[in-house]
Amino acid sequence: MKLYPTIGLEIHAELTTNSKVFCTCSAQFGGEPNSRCCPVCSGLPGTLPVLNAKAVEYIIKAGYIMNCDISRFTKWDRKNYFYPDLPKAYQISQMPRPVCLGGHVNVEVDGETRTMRINRIHLEEDAGKLVHDDSMRVSLADYNRCGIPLIEIVTEPDFHSAAEVVAFFEKIRLMLQYAGVCDGRLEQGSMRCDVNISLAEKNFDTLGTRTEVKNLNSLRSIQRAIEYEIYRQTELIENGERVVQETLHFNDATGETSSLRSKEDAHDYRYFPDPDIPPIIFTEEELAAIKADIPEMPEMRVKRYTEQYGISAADAKILTDTKSISDFFESAVKAYNAPKAIGTFIVVELMRRINLGEISAEDMTLDPADFAHLIELAETGKISKDSRKIILRDMIDGKTAERSAEDNNLWIKEDNELLEKTIDEIMAANPKAVEQYRNGETKVFGFLMGQCGKALKGAAAPASIKTMLEQKLKQ
Repeated sequence: MKLYPTIGLEIHAELTTNSKVFCTCSAQFGGEPNSRCCPVCSGLPGTLPVLNAKAVEYIIKAGYIMNCDISRFTKWDRKNYFYPDLPKAYQISQMPRPVCLGGHVNVEVDGETRTMRINRIHLEEDAGKLVHDDSMRVSLADYNRCGIPLIEIVTEPDFHSAAEVVAFFEKIRLMLQYAGVCDGRLEQGSMRCDVNISLAEKNFDTLGTRTEVKNLNSLRSIQRAIEYEIYRQTELIENGERVVQETLHFNDATGETSSLRSKEDAHDYRYFPDPDIPPIIFTEEELAAIKADIPEMPEMRVKRYTEQYGISAADAKILTDTKSISDFFESAVKAYNAPKAIGTFIVVELMRRINLGEISAEDMTLDPADFAHLIELAETGKISKDSRKIILRDMIDGKTAERSAEDNNLWIKEDNELLEKTIDEIMAANPKAVEQYRNGETKVFGFLMGQCGKALKGAAAPASIKTMLEQKLKQ
């Protein structure tokens, strides 16, 4: 019996608003524990939540980029459960009337385009965080994260492999970053994923019993948790045992899942309308204004880079796969209009330095205008193209392109007398190559250019060498 996995996702993404969703506390990451709290987000009696309008705008943008229908009427509910990281013992969320319904996102997996449906996207407040101190055998509650606006993206069970889930999660993360609604910093917990997995025979009418793996916050954890849970459930079914519906924790160290709590009844929360927050009715004008404010998405940038700039599809994808890199490229092109040269140097050299850990893509310290000036210096023959690597290393350490070129003596000094003398010497030393060129074998020109370049060592621009060498060979 071949078992077929069916997977659904619940992706939680924190919104990049300045303040929390129902109070004016800072929504910035970090801070001393419990230093960004007030009576509202701490759940003290008698407090009144006030909805953050920017959070509502951001969820509408998220819905539009995922092809959702936007509800013209939406309201808020209290989701009741007790846990130490939730001081109110309820979470303000949405159940029957979320902001976004339906929707879909196309992803590329193994060279094929697959459409993954979205059931709903709703807005809610994040919970706090428990910090476990094993040495003291205590768990401490930090409520700084309590009340940060969060969207939950609930998919249909359209996934059947870890590869599909990872591709979808990566694309959602990139889209939210480009839309400016979530920074997508997985290491800070800005995005997390709950994975629901069940196994059954392919084309079987009834799905198997599902388990839910909670709070996966890295692509590697998502992939490993899915693969392990498929393996674990397969072993149980093949041994004649029953899969129990439960909530699981994935241990990165062991690569295994373990039970957090039983979930025999899937509807284990109790919702009722929040009496403090009024419903919202959106006008068509409001929605149209929000939709018009959505920035250019990565697919559109890829199309523009290939069609307008002549950049290859592969390089365009590399440039757009990280929003900060794409924004850096855009700023550099505004400073010096040579998109193909700038893009190629980013893909070949800057990305290499990023992969080596010399500089961070997310916290780019390079000035895009100075980076563009580096390309301009090479394109206009002020420095050699090989010198760019040396200068870029200095720029990463804080120098400007001009300062590095000066300190390393990399300026090309146009000495026409030396240029002519060197070319004459190279031609005299390689009479056979000269004769071949003059007999129509033009491919030897590259060899002669290379010899001249080595001999001159930056004393002349490649364009000057090429022009004079061609003139000499034609005499």
